[in-house]
Amino acid sequence: MAKVAILSDIHGNLPALEAVIKDIRRRKIKRIVCLGDLVGKGPQPAEVVDRIREICELTVQGNWDLGIQEPQVKDAGLWQQERLGEERLRYLKDLPFSADLHLSGRWLRLLHASSKSVYHRIPRKASKKERLSLFQHTELTGFPEGEFEGRTPDVVGYGDIHVPFVQTVKTKEGHGLLLFNTGSVGAPYDGIPQASYTIVEGKPDGGADEPFSIQMVRVPYNVEQVIAIAEQVQLPNLERFRYEMRTGLEQ
Repeated sequence: MAKVAILSDIHGNLPALEAVIKDIRRRKIKRIVCLGDLVGKGPQPAEVVDRIREICELTVQGNWDLGIQEPQVKDAGLWQQERLGEERLRYLKDLPFSADLHLSGRWLRLLHASSKSVYHRIPRKASKKERLSLFQHTELTGFPEGEFEGRTPDVVGYGDIHVPFVQTVKTKEGHGLLLFNTGSVGAPYDGIPQASYTIVEGKPDGGADEPFSIQMVRVPYNVEQVIAIAEQVQLPNLERFRYEMRTGLEQ
C-alpha cells in the first residue's frame, strides 16, 4: 500500500505549510501532490513557491497562480508580483492543468477547480450535474488513449473552495464515483482555522479488489505567527487577512 498527501491553496502561508509538512513526515509519507494556489492572500508567496518545488512530485496550476501573471492594478497583486520575481512567475505560469494517479485499480484525477477552467468554481453543494462535470474530459485535461480510452476517472480531487469534504456522486447508470476536496492549507473557509490536507492510500500496481481510502487531516499551527509576519512585511489588506486567519472564514 502507498500513501499520497494531497494539499492545496497554501496562499503564501508558510507557517501553515510547514506544520502540514511536519505532519506528513511524521506519518512517513513520501509522495506529495499540490493542487495549486501557492500564492495570493498571504505574506510569504516566494517562500511557499520554493518549498513546494522542493517537496512535491506534482503540482497543478491554481487560479491565483495563473491570475498573478496578468498586469496588476491593485496593491495586493503588485505586492505579490514584486516578491515572486520573474523566475517564480514563469514557474507558476508553466504548471500543468491537471494530474492523474492510479491506485488500487482506480483512476484519480487531480485538478484545482474544475475540468473546464482554474476559474470555474464548483461548491460543495453544487448540483449533481456540476459535480459530475468534474469527471469529464476536456481539452485542458486531455482525452485518454490506450487502456483508458473510453473511461472517465473513478475519483476526482480538487481544491479552490477551501472547504474539505468527501462524497459519492452517482452516475445516471447508478455507478458511484468518489469526489473529494482537500480544503486549504493556508486559508480554510469552513470555520476551523487549522490547515487542511488529504491522504489517499492504495496499491500502485493493484486492482480494484485492493483497499482504497481517503482521509481528511486537520493540522493546528501558529496563526498569530503568520499574522505577525504579515504585519512585519506590511501585507496589503491586512485587516481582512487577520480576520480570515483567526476565524477560518472568508470575509
